[in-house]
Amino acid sequence: MTTARTTFPAIHHRTIDIDGLEIFYREAGRADAPTVLLLHGFPTSSHMFRNLIPALADRYHVVAPDYPGFGLSSMPAREEFAYTFERYAEIVDALVTKLGIDSYTIYVMDYGAPTGFRLALRHPERITGMIVQNGNAYEDGLSPFWDQLKAYWATNSQEGRDALRPLMSLDVTKFQYLDGVRDATRIDPANWLYDQQFLDRPGNIEIQLDLFYDYRNNVALYPQFQQFFRDRQPPTLIVWGKNDTIFPAPGAEAFKRDLPNAEFYLIDSGHFALEDRADEIIPLIQDFLGRTLSLEG
Repeated sequence: MTTARTTFPAIHHRTIDIDGLEIFYREAGRADAPTVLLLHGFPTSSHMFRNLIPALADRYHVVAPDYPGFGLSSMPAREEFAYTFERYAEIVDALVTKLGIDSYTIYVMDYGAPTGFRLALRHPERITGMIVQNGNAYEDGLSPFWDQLKAYWATNSQEGRDALRPLMSLDVTKFQYLDGVRDATRIDPANWLYDQQFLDRPGNIEIQLDLFYDYRNNVALYPQFQQFFRDRQPPTLIVWGKNDTIFPAPGAEAFKRDLPNAEFYLIDSGHFALEDRADEIIPLIQDFLGRTLSLEG
């Protein structure tokens, strides 16, 4: 009788110096296997991928960094580091270069989308595929939630900046995890407590407000992101929490205009769909990668 075997890949928790900053990242799987690059959202970190990484690392090389000011990476002072999405793309680009990675499938969520799509503009030849989970690239996906941010972008006023401070509160962090979720018992409360301890560090709210203001530059790049999709047609899996208040379902539907062959799933969940619907999403990812990435070597 054959006994079923289950593998439990080791996950390594590493740091690396990038431009004088200590960048934390999680890494698992064979270094010579195809790479899956996991790019987190706000206000979380690579912690959001803690359940996905072991589900992929038996077949793939998986890397998940924390951006500066998030998670366990350095949090330099605003006067010493430009907290912009362009700078985040530069940091992640430098990380994968130092690790000797020359191609990768990107998993992008929330802030991971403008970071990952910037990488695609820099190195289109490196993108072997895309997994998009509540990561926006179309104005269709900017819900009324964004109206207060748009007002801040228009004026860059202290009043507009101060109006956004409540978005870093524990109540809002918890809301992001629970909004649109059918069964709250599937969400580990440690999520919002973990994220909040980093948001509550002295100076971090100002960093997040800088990023809120810089987000306007992501919207300005949407046409270039869309041109990349049209020109390159990377294999794409869209798994999107359809009840997301921040990035609603029209943002997911919009990808079909430029990626007509994308595999498309609206999941009955909210912003952090991977938290309560991993049992549904992870098999879709495994199947997608199994058909789009070569395991030779």
